[in-house]
Amino acid sequence: LSRAGVAIGADGLIVEVHPAPEKAISDGAQSLDLAQFQKMMKDLEPYVQLWKETRK
Repeated sequence: LSRAGVAIGADGLIVEVHPAPEKAISDGAQSLDLAQFQKMMKDLEPYVQLWKETRK
């Protein structure tokens, strides 16, 4: 869903991140750990660049 949001020009994403989701007091099951978040951000970069190029 994050790629779709960026692809259509969303102004932002809300992502829950926790260094140890299994130890989170709340919402651990839906939280990304730091490595997952880093991968998501890296995976989104081409979409962000494409969006920027189409807005020039």
